[in-house]
Amino acid sequence: MYDFAIIGGGIVGLSTGLALYDRFPNAKVLLLEKEDQLAQHQTGRNSGVIHSGIYYKPGSFKARFAREGSRSMTEFCQIHNIDHDICGKVIVATTKEELLLLDNLYERGLQNELAIKKIYQEELKEIEPHVNGLAAIHVPMAGIVNYKQVSEKFAEIIREKGGVIQLGTKVEKITENSDEVIIETNKDIYKAKLIINCSGLQSDRMAKIAGYKTDMKIIPFRGEYYKLKPEKRYLVKNLIYPVPNPNFPFLGVHFTRMIDGEIDAGPNAVLSFKREGYRKKDFNAKDFFEVMGYSGFWKLARKYMGEGLEEMSRSFSKARFVASLQELIPEIEEDDVVPGPTGVRAQALKNDGSLVDDFHIVVGKKSIHVCNAPSPAATASIEIGKEVVKRIPDHLFEKNSKIINNLLEEKHG
Repeated sequence: MYDFAIIGGGIVGLSTGLALYDRFPNAKVLLLEKEDQLAQHQTGRNSGVIHSGIYYKPGSFKARFAREGSRSMTEFCQIHNIDHDICGKVIVATTKEELLLLDNLYERGLQNELAIKKIYQEELKEIEPHVNGLAAIHVPMAGIVNYKQVSEKFAEIIREKGGVIQLGTKVEKITENSDEVIIETNKDIYKAKLIINCSGLQSDRMAKIAGYKTDMKIIPFRGEYYKLKPEKRYLVKNLIYPVPNPNFPFLGVHFTRMIDGEIDAGPNAVLSFKREGYRKKDFNAKDFFEVMGYSGFWKLARKYMGEGLEEMSRSFSKARFVASLQELIPEIEEDDVVPGPTGVRAQALKNDGSLVDDFHIVVGKKSIHVCNAPSPAATASIEIGKEVVKRIPDHLFEKNSKIINNLLEEKHG
C-alpha cells in the first residue's frame, strides 16, 4: 500500500512528487508512467522557455504561478547545476495597429508585478539587431532551459527519497474505495491512499476512469516548428515574440534560442487527429471521433474559423509560414529554415466552446486531478506541485505524518 500514487511522468507529475516529500517526508510515493521514458510528451517537446507570466489574467493561477515559478525554477537550476540562461525576451509590435495592443499588454505586465520596460526602435535594435519593430516590451526575467533535464533531476531526487517510479505502466482502471484506491495497470495492480492525476493529454480520460465528470475535454493542438540553419542563427540573439492576436488564443509564431544554441521558429497551432500525434499523418480513430462528436469543439471552430484556416495553411505551406516569420525578421528566406520539432498542447475545452484559460484542479474523494495544465505549466511546475499537495485534506495524512515525525525525533533525540 502506497500513501500516494501519481499518474503521469511529465514535469507536473514529477514536481508533485517533490512537493509530496516536502510535506510528507516519510510517505511512500509511487509514480506511474505509460511510456518507457519520462517527459516524453508536452514536457519534452516544448520550447524550453522560462516564462514570466506577462500574458495571463492578473490574479489567475497562470499569472501567479508563472511569476513565482520562474523564480523557483531558476533557483532549482542554480542549486542543481542545470544549464539555463535568464536571457530576456522582447514582445514586438510591427505595425501601428499593434501599438495599442502592446500598451494593453504592458499594463497587464505591470498588474502582474513584473519589472518590464517599454522600448522603441533604437533600444530594440540594440537587443535584437535584425528585428523589424516600432516598439516592444522588454521582459528581462524570461529565460531558457531544457525541461527534460529538469525532469530527470526531479526523478533522481524522488528516487533518493525512496519514491518508486514505474515506467511502461499504463493505468487501465481506477477504483476508489472507502479506505484505499485500487489502480489496475497493464503490468500490475497497485493500492494507494490517494491518487494524483497529472497525465496531461490523457488527464480528462483518467479523471473519467476514476469516476469524475469534469465538464471539459482535452483538445490536442499540434504545434509545428522550423529551425534556422546554423549559418543564420546570428539573426536571433535570444527570444522574440509578436504581440498576441486578441482574436486567437495562441501566442503566434516566434523565435526561441534553445539552451543548446539552436533557434526554433514557430509554432503554428493546428488540430491534431491524435492526442499524441506529432506528424501530420498521425491519426487515431478514437481521438478523432471524440473531438468531432464534441459540441464544444464546433462552437470553438465557428468562433475561430478564419484564424484556424490560416494556421492550417501555414502547416502545409512553408512559404506562408516563412512569411509570418518575416513580419518579425524580414531578412529570413525560405532556404534559411528547415523542418524542426513538433509538440502537442493539451488544451481543455468546455461544453460551451470556451477554452479553460487557467490551470484547473479537481479534488475527488481520494483523488486529485490536474485537468488543464498547458503552457506555462513547465515554468510553473514547482508551484503547481505545491498547490496540488496543499489540497490534500489534512485529516487524511497530516496526523499520521506528525506521529511518524515525532517517533523519529524521539528515536534520534
